[in-house]
Amino acid sequence: MTSTLPARPARPTPTGDRQHPAPGGPAVLVTGAGGPAGVAVVRRLVALGHRVVGVDADPTAAGSALATAGATVPRADHARFVDALVAVATAHGADALIGTVAEELPALAAGATQLARAGVATWLPDPTAVALCCDKAAFARTVRAAGVPHPATTDTGAGLVQVPGPWVVKPRAGRGSRGVRSLDTRSAVVEALREDPSLIAQTRLGGREFTADALVARDGRLLTVVPRWRDDTRAGISVKGSTFDSPVVTDVVAGALEAVRLTGPANVQGFVADDGRATVVEVNPRFSGGLPLTLAAGADVVGTYLTGIRDPGADLPQLWFTPGVRMSRYLAETYSADDGSPVPDPCETAQVRA
Repeated sequence: MTSTLPARPARPTPTGDRQHPAPGGPAVLVTGAGGPAGVAVVRRLVALGHRVVGVDADPTAAGSALATAGATVPRADHARFVDALVAVATAHGADALIGTVAEELPALAAGATQLARAGVATWLPDPTAVALCCDKAAFARTVRAAGVPHPATTDTGAGLVQVPGPWVVKPRAGRGSRGVRSLDTRSAVVEALREDPSLIAQTRLGGREFTADALVARDGRLLTVVPRWRDDTRAGISVKGSTFDSPVVTDVVAGALEAVRLTGPANVQGFVADDGRATVVEVNPRFSGGLPLTLAAGADVVGTYLTGIRDPGADLPQLWFTPGVRMSRYLAETYSADDGSPVPDPCETAQVRA
């Protein structure tokens, strides 16, 4: 996997405005339209002029309101999940699917043949790679065996002797900041692991936290790595950050992705210590919630990924980005009536009375 991907200063590509009118061609189905990653993917595809169908188990998902059309489907653990996706795709003429929820990937992989028969193309990572990324204990063993810097980790009280403190305990299978606790005494960590066997314990890292958005081609070529500082996070989602260029970070990100043999979109989280050393904490096999910053910096990972979905043999380009692009996230609203029809935004449609 190629890891030499320096940033190239360039004017960022605007992502908020539609670049051309939406065509009447095939639509793109985007799952997880209620999450930050789903919303970002929907917005980018709409800005590129695609017809987009946002689907989610939540009928009030914001991304569904932002898409060309929206639909409600069961959760991925429901027996009819793929059947529902096929029905929505058929109804709206979708020929491609982008999943934005890691927990959905096993169900999508199992249903890929059914989706293909319905004319819906997918590009899904190997289920083994997904399983490694979603199991933090297995991920730790895999990347450390590959020589990728990773914090000492254990899922047993007995193994804690090899994990220096201070510590962070977190669910073995989880995302965002759900269930994450910082602990300063060994006894507290042992007790936490005893009470909940699904937890792991890691050495708590210092330094500056980063996320790197990446896209890996089907043949393992690393198309881009866009590191960004997580300057402020809320509920595990970056709300303030800036892109930066670092060969050290790019190398460890490339090593982690190669170790788990992941293809497609990924976001890699880690820390840069005060001495400049970079350590990877986890890899998520999906687009990130902070994706808008990567798009604003000029790396169109969404459009490139869609090209690779629709044309598996496409020679996808290397994507460059501009370092030093800053993001400050704010709240926004969508409105709809009881029947699901959109209601105009009062902040955009207010009229001055004579």
